[in-house]
Amino acid sequence: MTILKFGKKKPAPQDSSIAGFIDGYSIEVMPRTAAKIPDFRAILPAGTRVYIAHIDGTPFDEMLATARRLRAEGFTVMPHLPARIIRDRATLDDRLRRYADLGIDQALLLAGGLDRPQGDFADSMQLLETGLLDKHGFTRLHVAGHPEGNRDIDPDGSDRAVMQALEWKNAFAERTGADMAIVTQFVFEADPVIAWTRRLKAENIALPVHIGIAGPAKLQTMIRFAMMCGVGPSVRVLTRRARDVSKLMLPFEPTEILADLARHKAANPDFPIEQVHFFPLGGISRTAGYTAQYLHSGRTAARA
Repeated sequence: MTILKFGKKKPAPQDSSIAGFIDGYSIEVMPRTAAKIPDFRAILPAGTRVYIAHIDGTPFDEMLATARRLRAEGFTVMPHLPARIIRDRATLDDRLRRYADLGIDQALLLAGGLDRPQGDFADSMQLLETGLLDKHGFTRLHVAGHPEGNRDIDPDGSDRAVMQALEWKNAFAERTGADMAIVTQFVFEADPVIAWTRRLKAENIALPVHIGIAGPAKLQTMIRFAMMCGVGPSVRVLTRRARDVSKLMLPFEPTEILADLARHKAANPDFPIEQVHFFPLGGISRTAGYTAQYLHSGRTAARA
């Protein structure tokens, strides 16, 4: 595999634990951002799972074209299925069939960012209940998780409704044998993640977790996305740094949280973080270059 060069060569990362922790990571793209990458094979490890975010207003044909291209380049494709922008059962059936015709057998199910449904579906549980995913051979299903809560779902600041939904999905996986996992909103500190996974265990939710991590981006960009996406108390990591005006235009990298989570995983093998999922807020190439530094240094250390 050819790796693109990403600007000046940086020193080899010092925390080798990160390499093992992010190995096999997944990444999220949108059709419009994917179109800017000439060839994903030049920047991502072979077989990487690539989620395709379906934002309201994106024509389905663009989703399908992006999925077809990524499949042709050898990647595992996981399209988003946002319940609130799917008009009805017939629309869901048609979209699943067209994805399945490309050889796609997995999807991320979520409610979507709209305040009101545009059709018959309001949440991911209703999509699961249709039976259409099984009909079209979708064998791996991911659902959304919120380590710091979600004010849209629990306006009172609790996590009652969020946890009830995860309990339902956990029971669905046990009942049907579906291969399911939770992929989370991005966070900036390890402690809220660790506390949340302990809460999952207390509620007997055994689904593995793919932790959302924001890829490198300018601090201003990171803060803007964090506010838009409703990131919780861990955003203080950004606001503390923002007090230093000299750092406002510098890239913020997720090294600290990755190192903390990797060390916790090493010390606690039952920690349910199974994989890292990157949100490339500063650009796909920048995130790919950042991960490549660690994966290369990890392989070098393994051969030493």
